Amino acid sequence: MTEQPYDVVVFGATSFVGQILTRYLFETFGTKGQMKWAIAGRSEHKLVNLKTDLGPDAAELNFILADAEDEFSLKAMCQSTRVVISTVGPYALFGEPLVKACVESGTDYCDLTGEVQWIRKMIQTYEVQAKESGARIVHCCGFDSIPSDMGVFFLQQQARQTLGGPCIEIKMRVKAAKGEFSGGTVASLMNVAKEAASDPALRKELANPFSLCPPGHRSTRRQPNVKSAEYDADLNVWLAPFVMSAINTRIVHRSNAMQGAAYGKEFQYDEAMIAGRGLKGRLAAYGITAAMGGFLVASAIKPSRWALERFVVPKPGEGPSRKSQEEGYYDLRFVGKTADGKTIRAKVVGDQDPGYGSTGKMLGQAGACLAFDIAKTNKPGGFWTPASIFEDKLLSRLRTYAGLTFELIE
Repeated sequence: MTEQPYDVVVFGATSFVGQILTRYLFETFGTKGQMKWAIAGRSEHKLVNLKTDLGPDAAELNFILADAEDEFSLKAMCQSTRVVISTVGPYALFGEPLVKACVESGTDYCDLTGEVQWIRKMIQTYEVQAKESGARIVHCCGFDSIPSDMGVFFLQQQARQTLGGPCIEIKMRVKAAKGEFSGGTVASLMNVAKEAASDPALRKELANPFSLCPPGHRSTRRQPNVKSAEYDADLNVWLAPFVMSAINTRIVHRSNAMQGAAYGKEFQYDEAMIAGRGLKGRLAAYGITAAMGGFLVASAIKPSRWALERFVVPKPGEGPSRKSQEEGYYDLRFVGKTADGKTIRAKVVGDQDPGYGSTGKMLGQAGACLAFDIAKTNKPGGFWTPASIFEDKLLSRLRTYAGLTFELIE
């Protein structure tokens, strides 16, 4: 097999997140540094414009023409690189041909999907072949689910070091966040709601917290699931549902399974948003619950979904300005308890808006980590999660290059 000319190729570079990621890689690695990389997409005109927007120093940045619906072009792209980073969603609609091409060619892959039903389908369809070809497939390398997955990994490391064993239960609470949804993210959420509305089996699958785990990895403990306003006595706050918990909890449980039940076979994990304290917090929690429920119901019904797409939500390719991305942030809190009742707390903070500025940096470092830090002898082909494949290597990269902090709270 000939050596590939590129370490990393960004597929979907002209999409909204793809442009953020491309700029980040350009500003971080340049075009003459350690990373040999290229951008890819279906429109030569848009790829040339993206290079032009980056400035004259991007003149040597190569591009590849590849289309999500053209199997031949995807295969050629995969054969040119060791890692593909994909930003082309909704993945349930457009993602499978590239995963198939990566698996068949033994090319490593990462993306930012949060679509549980699609991830499960990809694992069921391609995991055996990925293990044979050596392709490492790593979904959920954006805000869903790196802060949650790596936050739990970090807290478990600290629990073993300071408390003598892992936490058998952890809860993540979104203390604060500032950011906006892009059209691509909204389209993915609406597609999941649409599919679930017409498929009872899918609704059942989406309700299973172990849906992404290998067969046999289950817990007899009930897994909490904040569906409405709830009071959290540990933090003395009111909680509301967190829209990303449906994917993050599944990834965290798969990470536990992929690490040989390192968190314990009866590990318990859940996520929610902090709405506030007292009556004000309670009212806010019910308000958030009602708004989220209304959006999901409207997304599932054809006439109201059409109205949302036409008049309310941003279109695919739209999203917050660079200034808004840089002014965004998030602050996540993790509370863990060991088997003997000891408590440990940590926080994960990101320095830009979660879905775009920060996601672009996390995705870029996941791709770099896959290309440079993780040997195939240690982590062979298959479907991995961020925590199970990247471990400390990604923690270090996120702290150094992606504006994230992981620290214990006294």
